[in-house]
Amino acid sequence: MRLHSRSFLCSFFLVACFAATAIAQQLSVPEPQTGTIVGTVLDFTGDIVPNATVVLQGPNRNDERRISAQDNGFFRLDGVKQGTPYRVTISANGFADWTSDQIVLAPSQYFILSGVKLHIASVQVSVTVSPVEEVAVQQLKAEESQRIAGIFPNFYVVYDHQQYAPLNSKQKFHLAMKLLTDPVTTAGFGLNAAIYQIADYPSYGQGSKGYGKRLGATFAGGYTNILIGDALLPSLLHQDTRYFYQGTGTTKSRLIHALSSAFVIKGDDGRRQFNFSGIGGNLASGAIANAYYPEKDRGVHLVISGALIGAGGRMANAVVQEFVLPKFTSRRGH
Repeated sequence: MRLHSRSFLCSFFLVACFAATAIAQQLSVPEPQTGTIVGTVLDFTGDIVPNATVVLQGPNRNDERRISAQDNGFFRLDGVKQGTPYRVTISANGFADWTSDQIVLAPSQYFILSGVKLHIASVQVSVTVSPVEEVAVQQLKAEESQRIAGIFPNFYVVYDHQQYAPLNSKQKFHLAMKLLTDPVTTAGFGLNAAIYQIADYPSYGQGSKGYGKRLGATFAGGYTNILIGDALLPSLLHQDTRYFYQGTGTTKSRLIHALSSAFVIKGDDGRRQFNFSGIGGNLASGAIANAYYPEKDRGVHLVISGALIGAGGRMANAVVQEFVLPKFTSRRGH
């Protein structure tokens, strides 16, 4: 019986030793060493921002920790895993969020996060305005409805110009073709050819044949002048050849405005520019006319006289537009 008791005690002792050794080995396994991140929250002037929210975000969504900075702006994040990429995001009322670069700590590293400066959050103000393109479309529709005494087209006058909206190239060509294809314009070309027939100019002779040539020359000159001077060149040079009605001020200021508009017009940027488009259209029309006018009527004088007549016509038209035609022009919404 003693032998058996002694064997039992020996066995129990051995088992206990093995168990103690296993527990000791487990207890001796070192725990992963973590780091610490500290910092102070300041604003852009260097003043302390108290009680800011500090968020430590790891690579996974569930690896996130959120604390509040102290009254003195200081914060401390303990137990940060080593070798794991983190970012620190700081937010406070009235300030835009601040986010750090990626932070990867070494074992037991004490990392001081510097450069934490919050900036004032930008205020988003919602303002409803009509886009410039929409304003241009509305103005173009209004101008296309303008007629003197309800009959004669008066498309190239802007009466409501409190908000300037330039036309794009497509709209400039559209307005030019709208004028050129208007039945009243066609009738005007016929009347102009009749006047030339009476004056026997250009030298095409008389009779229906002569009138037909003059009518063709009138159409060619009118189309050339308007398409080049009011559409092509304004598109290339970004100019606006419409007349902008002043309507207010002294008679002298309105007269100066009208007369100067033959030589100074608006650019698409709203600034005043020399009227290269209108004068260029007159010169181009005169130059092209040399190709189809009778030989005795051709020459440099045809180009120069065309430009002078065009400038004089623009000045006269502007004065009439400023002082006479507004009361006779029907306009949409008026």
